[in-house]
Amino acid sequence: MRIAVVGGSLAGLFTATLLTQDGHDVTVYERSVHGLEGRGAGLLGRRETFAILRASGCEHVARVGVVARDRIVFSDAGSTVDQKMPPQTQISWDYIYRVFRQRMLDGAYLVDRNVEHLREQADHVVLRFTDGSEAVADLVIGADGIASVARAIVDGPTAANAYAGYVGWRGLLPELALPGFAADDLLERFAYFRMPHSHVIGFLVPGPNGETETGSRRYNWVWYRPAVEPTARDQVLTDLEGRVHPYSLPPGAVSEGARENLVDDARRLLPRAFAAAIEATTRPFVQGIFDYETERMVSRRIALVGDAAFVVRPHTGMGIAKAAADALALRKHLSSATLADALRGYKQERVQVGTAIAASGRELGAHLI
Repeated sequence: MRIAVVGGSLAGLFTATLLTQDGHDVTVYERSVHGLEGRGAGLLGRRETFAILRASGCEHVARVGVVARDRIVFSDAGSTVDQKMPPQTQISWDYIYRVFRQRMLDGAYLVDRNVEHLREQADHVVLRFTDGSEAVADLVIGADGIASVARAIVDGPTAANAYAGYVGWRGLLPELALPGFAADDLLERFAYFRMPHSHVIGFLVPGPNGETETGSRRYNWVWYRPAVEPTARDQVLTDLEGRVHPYSLPPGAVSEGARENLVDDARRLLPRAFAAAIEATTRPFVQGIFDYETERMVSRRIALVGDAAFVVRPHTGMGIAKAAADALALRKHLSSATLADALRGYKQERVQVGTAIAASGRELGAHLI
């Protein structure tokens, strides 16, 4: 089939890679001008993620991770509690993206191709781009994330994300940028601190090119903070030029004043080590936390994957793993049934899973609002 994948992040790349391997003619349309490298941070290795690495012939990526074997929990008094935990692998989003992006065939991954509308016909789908041009496909994969255009066709134009009432400030910095006392507390461990309506976590991830040697890795932190009212959320999501973004601010978009306020709050509210990590982060970024659950998952010739289908809260650690499992399931059904039966089977398999993950995320984030 001629398959168009709308969205070139990991969900789109996973799906495109598997379906290309199966002999389909796949083109990825990514709306950003230069691609998505440098947009991600760290992620926790999950069974589903490792499964898609094997299925796509990228097993070597699983070996490019940092393993934490201890957890450090800070108390309100600033003291720490060390806890043993099962080994946990942390992987670099950037590295996975780069590996899968490089596997795409020439001309199969197109940037600056913003799909503004899909028109579904009986035997094909027409994609219309913002420049007025069009493309035709037998099947469209909606991998266009939280702001999905494909979702609006599958679930209806009123399908909207629900704001959860808080945001996640994030940072990624070279481990050598950490002051010595902070490095002693944070490195080689999964770190955690909780306070009313807020918590912060941190862990090591590989360097930008997959480096895992001591001194070449990066420290990844996330601080969840309430911003309940829409005005408070909009203030957080206002970039350095005064524009309000609907969902997130990428690295480099946070104003210096907002960064300074974040650092001041960290000094006042967080354990000394976490505050030092945040202060050492020159380019923090921020994401609003939203919920969305698809009602249909598929239409006649459109299938949703990843955040286009289910926006789940990051506390689950399942965002990328869910996208990987979606891609694997869609491939399985497409390889063994007619298109109509394949999409029906895909929906039946994945809607229940997505609903369960979304519910778990809401439960884990309930204390933050």
